[in-house]
Amino acid sequence: MNKVFVLGGSQTDFERSWSKEGKSVVALLKEVIDDCLEETNLSYKNITALNRQNKVACFVGNFLAEYYVNQGHLGSLLTEVDDAFYGVPSARYEAACASGSTALDAGITKIRTGDYDVVIVIGWELMKTVDSKVGGDFLGRAALYEEEAVGINFPFPKLFGRLADEILKKYHTPENLFMKSLATISNINYSNAKRNGKSQTRKWFMSELQANLRGDDTNPIVAGKLASSDCSQITDGAAAVVLISERYKQEHYKDQELPIVKGFGHRVAPLVFNKKIIESKPNKYILPWTRKAVVDAYNRAKLTVSNIDFFETHDCFTSSEYATISAFGLTEPGKEYEAILEGDIAFEGKSPINVSGGLIGCGHPVGATGVRMFLDLYKQVSRKAGKYQLQKANNGLMLNIGGSATTNYVFIVGKEDRF
Repeated sequence: MNKVFVLGGSQTDFERSWSKEGKSVVALLKEVIDDCLEETNLSYKNITALNRQNKVACFVGNFLAEYYVNQGHLGSLLTEVDDAFYGVPSARYEAACASGSTALDAGITKIRTGDYDVVIVIGWELMKTVDSKVGGDFLGRAALYEEEAVGINFPFPKLFGRLADEILKKYHTPENLFMKSLATISNINYSNAKRNGKSQTRKWFMSELQANLRGDDTNPIVAGKLASSDCSQITDGAAAVVLISERYKQEHYKDQELPIVKGFGHRVAPLVFNKKIIESKPNKYILPWTRKAVVDAYNRAKLTVSNIDFFETHDCFTSSEYATISAFGLTEPGKEYEAILEGDIAFEGKSPINVSGGLIGCGHPVGATGVRMFLDLYKQVSRKAGKYQLQKANNGLMLNIGGSATTNYVFIVGKEDRF
């Protein structure tokens, strides 16, 4: 199998509301692709030339454009951005909030098998076209809609509120330590987002004290034990990355060090939350399929958790980030609070998580999230993360989930090993 290198990419400013600006999805795509090409020193003329040689393809991640913007057939939508995309193989990939990772997986695979030398992966979602209640109903399609979402206001906060309850029940974790841990996760991610010039909440205020004041007017309860501070954002945005083959690197970037895709994992759990909990009862992990995806990525990369310098994880809610800490192998299951409260996952900690701000701080345009996470792995490894650059960033791991931890995608990106 061929090696896959990351040439670079771009992200839109997640603070923006494209509807308020009166801009369409084509404007969103044109901006992110223009910026991506500029960042990677490519051009539309390059795409045209590569297409003549049958060396380029595009992969688009999106969840609910049919609902949010009344648009389908999203691969072909790229032809509205520039006529350089006429004839370029392109298609849309979907797996709820892991849609971006599904597009990445397809693009990476096409390079590994030698079908293409250059792949552009784009993830996007415009979510601010409707109010939060309608949007919450739309997002219910990531669950088994008829059973878990119909007639339920904000079904996903309720599902991840139940995850919090199940964690307490399974591990008998002291509730005060658990709730303090959730507040610490929220505070870390908001604090990290302030370093990120593209994050949605970089101008927002959040402190650990406020995050602990669940039920207060400034931090109302949303579902179960989860308050506003525990929830990710409704976000407009897009992210794009360019992946290249080893052959293309040798031809054009022979003397340049580029991050490489070292490993991946992909597992799918039962769609219905109740079935997840029933099936996971005999397992020490509350999300065993998530753990399997992580282990698969470690094995394919021939790495262990000790080799990973930083993590980007799917904190759609603080309870989801909490559960992934043991899935990564940072603690034993049921002991996640130790890594959180001892400062291990903080920006200056030994295993920092979501230095970008994560979904809570950076934002969560669902179809773009996987690509944005992957882009942040690239930024850290190539030392292009600016104010949120870590001192040590040789290998990074991302976990992107769709639904209530139903689709689980893991990628490891790092510096190429030199022997």
